Amino acid sequence: MKKLGFLVNPVAGMGGRVGLKGSDGAEILREARELGAVPRSARRAIQALQVLSGIKDHVQVTTPPGEMGEDAARECGLLPDVIGAITKGATTAEDTVRAALEMEDRGVDLILFAGGDGTARDIYKAIGQRVPALGVPTGVKIHSGVYAVTPRHAGEVAVRFLEGKLNAQDAEVMDIDEDAFRRGTVTAKLLGYLRTPEDRRFVQRVKSGSVRLEREALLGIAADVVGNMKPDWLYLVGPGTTTRAILEELGLTNTLLGVDVVLDRRLVANDVNESDLARLLTDRQAMVVLSVIGGQGYLLGRGNQQLSPAVIKKVGKEQMIVVASKEKLVSLAGRPLLVDTGDEELDRTLGGYVKVTTGFQDYCMYRVGT
Repeated sequence: MKKLGFLVNPVAGMGGRVGLKGSDGAEILREARELGAVPRSARRAIQALQVLSGIKDHVQVTTPPGEMGEDAARECGLLPDVIGAITKGATTAEDTVRAALEMEDRGVDLILFAGGDGTARDIYKAIGQRVPALGVPTGVKIHSGVYAVTPRHAGEVAVRFLEGKLNAQDAEVMDIDEDAFRRGTVTAKLLGYLRTPEDRRFVQRVKSGSVRLEREALLGIAADVVGNMKPDWLYLVGPGTTTRAILEELGLTNTLLGVDVVLDRRLVANDVNESDLARLLTDRQAMVVLSVIGGQGYLLGRGNQQLSPAVIKKVGKEQMIVVASKEKLVSLAGRPLLVDTGDEELDRTLGGYVKVTTGFQDYCMYRVGT
């Protein structure tokens, strides 16, 4: 009988769709709730745990009570060993640390945790490299290399690890300054390493900094997108340095780390959230402009949760403009582009090949994995 520690950060990712770029801190959570944010972490954690239900007779699950794991485990038909105590609706980083330490005391073979970089930081603080751990991606910012590429893949990797089919390797735990992030500055810090199941296909890599692009390449991408803009269409321009060049080409203010909206080459709104987008899309057609996260290959689901499944379905797969330098694509070493919207059916729909603008009138076809 293998032992699995299972832990959910119930508030991870709440700031994403409302454009807050993180969920750390009581004040940010209060603001997120006021903007209409609802918890989504548990549902994504369940997607991972459902995969493990196939070996439930051979796995003992240890989890904190209620929303920190027990509820999800029971929904998947598991009978967990419940540890500790929490205050519903007011869980803290200290709850995560205490739970991980108790899981270590219980001798678990793997800790499967749902959250973002802040949760990975708390797990590392508790157990260091003493117990293997794997993340289910549910946060807004996921720079660390300890997360599976999607919740379902987290479950698959956990199963193979518990079956003895995978080894563990050191994986980076990264975190960024959220306050600086909201001001448009990314300051990433390496906190340490967790021991994580080694799977090159389904465990993501650390987000790399922007490749030093020649200015001509950025200008070429921007000129191509701007030159093909349709009148009376909205353009939802996602975050990133590549997309920033598009707004600079238009002479418009950009958010860099948020979603900006352009109509007829004029700025409609900066740093919008999901609700803003729903309102703007009521009576207009739209294009969404996406860049590729260097080193990881994500198009959707990392740092641009404002572009929710509802928004993407409204816009349509055919109205997605993907931009990336050739250097950024080469850095993926043949790995596919990734989408992790939280809607698995939509993710499958977005799979296949997509045209990527790599310069002025310069394009290539690149595969989006599912």
